[in-house]
Amino acid sequence: MVRRTTIFSPEVEYAMEAISHAGTVLGVLATDGKKVTGKLLDLSEAKEGGYGGSGEKIFLLNSNVIGGVAGITADANSLVNYARSAAQQHLVSYNEDIPVELLAQRLCDLKQGYTQFGGLRPFGVSLLYAGYDPHYEFQLYHSDPSGNYSGWKATCIGANNGTAQSLLKQEYKDDITVEEAIGLVMRTMSKTMDSTTLGSEKLEFAVLTVDPVTKEPRAKIYRPAEIDALLVKHDLAKKDEDAEMRAA
Repeated sequence: MVRRTTIFSPEVEYAMEAISHAGTVLGVLATDGKKVTGKLLDLSEAKEGGYGGSGEKIFLLNSNVIGGVAGITADANSLVNYARSAAQQHLVSYNEDIPVELLAQRLCDLKQGYTQFGGLRPFGVSLLYAGYDPHYEFQLYHSDPSGNYSGWKATCIGANNGTAQSLLKQEYKDDITVEEAIGLVMRTMSKTMDSTTLGSEKLEFAVLTVDPVTKEPRAKIYRPAEIDALLVKHDLAKKDEDAEMRAA
């Protein structure tokens, strides 16, 4: 008698390769919050907006979890919708926000199943989950197309992730604050992006903190004007080349 054995799809490797060419997403765990930054592949001309840029890389999964995605956009949208549904089902069942690791597990269970069954291909998406819950406070998780997930203090997915992780390893410290984390991810982005200038049309930013009064998690996804202000503050803003040439 022959029994069917579990066979893992080699397409997982192809999905990982596709992700390595996707827009970079950085996540940094700070003592008083979490910072997530994404680099857009398609540049948006919008200067005003509800959630900054075109919303291609960073999504609000729940009131206590922000997700950053790198890979195939259609697959990412499907997983984001699944995560939001799972978070709402948990809220209805238990009257509390879903724990961050549990949400990561739910998505990884789904992603792992697609590597194992015939006629299906893996999701070509890696995700960063930046979240907060009362049990483990601020957390940062990374999951890949195979369904594996891991916890991090600072990590990167997408293009040039090796270079970015080396920079994060050199500069990260355990007692880093949100303000310091913002500076760290901006410097890292400026050194890993192919472009020589940074602007709000190329970046998405989000921060997750805890309200000091209500003790509830509070997510903020920056608008383009706010991103430009941060770039100016850290002396990384896009410069007017024509003005520089005239001055020269």
